[in-house]
Amino acid sequence: MTVRLAVDRGGTFTDLVLDKDDLQYTHKLLTTHNDPTEAVFDGIEKVLNEASVKSSDLDLVIHGTTLATNAIIERKGARTALLTTRGHRDVLEMAFENRFEQYDVNIQRPEPLIERALRIPVEERIGAGGAVLKHLDEGSVLEAISVLKEEEIESVAVGFLHSYANSQHEDRVGEILSEVLPEVAVTLSSQVCPEIREYERFSTTAANAYVLPTMATYLNALDTRLKDIGCSCPCLMMTSGGGLTTLKIAARFPIRLIESGPAGGAILAAKKASELGATEVISFDMGGTTAKICLIDDSLPTISRSFEVDRRYRFKKGSGLPVRIPVIEMVEIGAGGGSIASVDSVERISVGPESAGSDPGPACYGRNGKLPTVTDADAILGRLVATDFAGGQMDLDIESARDSITQQFDTNTEECERYASMIAEVVDENMALAARGHAAEWGKVVESRTMVAYGGAAPLHAARLMEKLDLDRVVIPQNAGVGSALGFLIAPISFEVVQSHYTRLSQFKEPEIRARLKELESEATEVVSDATNDPLDTTFTALMRYVGQGYEISVPLEHVILNEQQLRCEFEENYKALYGRVLPDSDIEIMSWTLRVSTHSSFVHRIPEVQPRQIETQREAVQKLIYGELTQIAEILPRRNLQVGDLVRGPLLITEEHTTTVIPSGYEATVNHVADLVLSRSSE
Repeated sequence: MTVRLAVDRGGTFTDLVLDKDDLQYTHKLLTTHNDPTEAVFDGIEKVLNEASVKSSDLDLVIHGTTLATNAIIERKGARTALLTTRGHRDVLEMAFENRFEQYDVNIQRPEPLIERALRIPVEERIGAGGAVLKHLDEGSVLEAISVLKEEEIESVAVGFLHSYANSQHEDRVGEILSEVLPEVAVTLSSQVCPEIREYERFSTTAANAYVLPTMATYLNALDTRLKDIGCSCPCLMMTSGGGLTTLKIAARFPIRLIESGPAGGAILAAKKASELGATEVISFDMGGTTAKICLIDDSLPTISRSFEVDRRYRFKKGSGLPVRIPVIEMVEIGAGGGSIASVDSVERISVGPESAGSDPGPACYGRNGKLPTVTDADAILGRLVATDFAGGQMDLDIESARDSITQQFDTNTEECERYASMIAEVVDENMALAARGHAAEWGKVVESRTMVAYGGAAPLHAARLMEKLDLDRVVIPQNAGVGSALGFLIAPISFEVVQSHYTRLSQFKEPEIRARLKELESEATEVVSDATNDPLDTTFTALMRYVGQGYEISVPLEHVILNEQQLRCEFEENYKALYGRVLPDSDIEIMSWTLRVSTHSSFVHRIPEVQPRQIETQREAVQKLIYGELTQIAEILPRRNLQVGDLVRGPLLITEEHTTTVIPSGYEATVNHVADLVLSRSSE
């Protein structure tokens, strides 16, 4: 018997999935914030009891958390300082020296995580090629340490100019800090982000240092409590890049966990794409706090090396804190079930990014929430079944939801449904715009794709997004409400390393590059080998651009291609796919190399098409459903009553323990061979 447990601690809900010989038991409960482990272990106890499994029977625990993200957004991290090359203390504040919204004089930028007084200069200088231009003045380091003591600093980021090319000064400062201040956490930029571009490197280092004490404390508490309940199996952490790593590495580089939950959902969507034979897929994850959208082509989500945390200006690119980590490329907007609806400065209804979270939560939760949210609007519109919400664990308070809207928008109860419809329409349009914009950034379109919808709120809004985006079909997996945790169970164990090493193709030196890649492979293999003895795969990526360009593109290499002609062909093929043309007779430069070591991806079988048979449902329970401008009478149908091949037509509310699928009039749903609901436009 194999027993694995996945835990996804989100901003609003904590989701658990226990897999016992491919039979799954799930649980969802509100996240606790005072003690982050409380909801986790309450959920573990309940799901173990339901599956009749002892904690000692667990073979593997996989965990993802938003704790690092929340610490940055809420500015609740450690008191942190930055030691940096003299003359560069203001890099974090100058950022890119541009305006991401040219015509708005009131644009908002996130404040640096480290205030200027705690960005302390150190005498040293490394050149771009790695040569020492000014030796490290250890006296200036000791002077900085006296400030750290005086300011009671908990964590220190060390970021020197060009340390990606030569880390000896950062290494020495790290040694001094460990000797003099052993209780203070230390993050070196040459370890967390050894890449060019000082702003992104310093920002990533500062963010890692800022969340490191909080995350290390949480991960140690998690490990201790798992052992206390008799769980002796390994515990692996989900990373933003879609792989699993050890608690040891997660505690050292917690910034790599920043998007761990959404990454699990994208992996689930990629698996569904393989099962369905769908080459173009869009994943839609809508939880309690945010909505995440990811493009998946040929069953693979796009992997990026950059991400922005805490976007302050309408989730617009450029308005957040950049971090350079391996991350599954997706767009994230403040459009979750708990997103708060309000009126903006020009008297328009706006939704998010502020969220009611789990405490107090939406007004309809009956936990003293007063502000209207998307979930409140959904409840008023009849998209949720009050008597069967959250598997019967929570009774929906519809009247409180109505009161929150009437008070927020200064209206009467007769107008309440109209305002709820407007809230739903605004949030649906925001998500549709985000999907189109994200696709356009990558030279792609969303029309005619298959959508995989998961998360507690996504199936409620999937049909409307299908209509707005002109999608072919929507797939709602079994247990979609805990979709990200399901993705954890199929993620590979992996680790990715990167090293900036500049070279032009016209000056390419194979032995030098091969030696550097061998070092990277040894580093990554050592990390992965700590977690598994399984066979490993190694993949390479070169970050390349034409000489004179400002930014590079990722060029995946199936093998270590180490001659000029092959590298040029691979680059031009990827460049043309992205931009539609190449620049003949232009030299090409390689800025960085990345290397990923992982366990083998499990083979996914293509599922056969079903022969649908329309079934006559028993209209034992119905309720009013407001969808757009139409009011419909929708039947309430438990998902557990549907069998493979069943075809049902809307208006319907298909309920399950952790979510509800809304099927309006004009749409139908079929159950495929792996119990997914496949939503499409009605054939009648």
